[in-house]
Amino acid sequence: MSTPRLFTTILFIALFAMTLREISDPDFWWHLRAGQYIVENATIPHRDPFAFTTQGKEWITHEWLSEVFIFGVHRVGGLALLSILFSGIITLAFGLTYARSEGKPYLAGFALLLGALATAPTWDVRPQMLSLLLMSVFLFLLDRYGSTHNAKLLIPIPPLMLLWVNLHSGYALGLVVIGAYWFGALVEGIAYPWKQKTAADITREPSPPSLTRRMTRNLFIVLVLSALAVLVNPNGARMFLYPFETLTSPAMQRYIQEWFSPDFHQTEWLPFALLIVALVFTTLLARARVPLAHVLLVCLFALAGLRSVRNIPLFAVIAIPILSAQLAAWIPLRASKRPTPRSMRIINTMIVAFIALAALVRVGGVLANQANVERAKYPAAAVEWIQKNRPAPNLYNSYGWGGYLIWKLYPDYLVYIDGRADVHGDVFIEDFLNIYRASPGWEDKLTEKNVRLVLIEPDAPLAKALAADSSWVQVFSDSQSVIYQKK
Repeated sequence: MSTPRLFTTILFIALFAMTLREISDPDFWWHLRAGQYIVENATIPHRDPFAFTTQGKEWITHEWLSEVFIFGVHRVGGLALLSILFSGIITLAFGLTYARSEGKPYLAGFALLLGALATAPTWDVRPQMLSLLLMSVFLFLLDRYGSTHNAKLLIPIPPLMLLWVNLHSGYALGLVVIGAYWFGALVEGIAYPWKQKTAADITREPSPPSLTRRMTRNLFIVLVLSALAVLVNPNGARMFLYPFETLTSPAMQRYIQEWFSPDFHQTEWLPFALLIVALVFTTLLARARVPLAHVLLVCLFALAGLRSVRNIPLFAVIAIPILSAQLAAWIPLRASKRPTPRSMRIINTMIVAFIALAALVRVGGVLANQANVERAKYPAAAVEWIQKNRPAPNLYNSYGWGGYLIWKLYPDYLVYIDGRADVHGDVFIEDFLNIYRASPGWEDKLTEKNVRLVLIEPDAPLAKALAADSSWVQVFSDSQSVIYQKK
């Protein structure tokens, strides 16, 4: 094994090991239950079956295929297989990004590692990771089309869009990507008219984009076909509006952490800041030409990433190849053409074997720790108490625990609220928070919903209010959670 190949192998083994995490996303659990619901009932729900407060209310199940996929994998191999598979999905997304990058292996590897670290806080078993993979696939196909002029590379895009729209509402970003490539080709075609040039002309003038009017037309056709593919989903044309409804929800922007802007006072977001700085710095120094489509996308997704942390992975897969291209233009490294000695190939193979073994140890440790993470993050003991004692519903619960309770207690108990903020709505979330904060009138709101059981954190303001209210009695308590029951 040569040294460059050794570097690349270690890079991706390390990346896979880094992306493997214990499942901790609060929404994972209701995704899992939704997948089970769809499979066992052979139907895609359009009304909410999980929360008694919104039972029967419209639910745009835009992630239905992801949920079926998650449940199917869980049925085969449990949480362990899900963790491994989604780690592979994230690694593959970055692998396609690496394939688009110049300066392999070292400069591209540096850019890839920085970009991966920038996205690390978002890694988990969640449908967004499938959007990340499909975004990488779209960018890979469109870049290859621009460099090879092979129209066959565009054929998979509309079918992939059909898949994407049924996996996650991030499909809209796929349309943005195609549109950016088409618009970039159109503008560059106007700026650099296509004409035959002599060899002397080419040496005197800047190189025109490797585009033709036919390529621009092909991109437009693919954009139209992909937009039509969006219609092939259980919600029809409604899916065109859904992403915008989510983006304009004040409650989601105000209370859901993944919609927050990155806090650069926290160490975990510093790689994202460094990625932006490195991109600007190297572009100013190297001044290598960047296609207009890439410029449009990197600016758009940089703004999106600064506005919401959930968009940072999408920015990273766009920015990494640009950064690597600028680094390659600024620091032209030449790979050695001398053959690697046999003794060094043996040593390199032994190094890879050692790294792979270390990665396997980490995989085992992560999978073994899943149960501990679950008990530390969710009210596992309280759920066991409810399952054993069967107190009367209805149940008021903390927001972040709703998905876990859906997985553990449905259909015997319906939740008050869960992570589907789009189903519950802004007004309901505000009312929920007023109860949680024990704001004046909280008793009436619980009575209005006929709440007989409350499961929240011991230090929640509502817990203190319930402790002082003689009409409620504490029936369970541990360091993680407390349960109050109506007398």
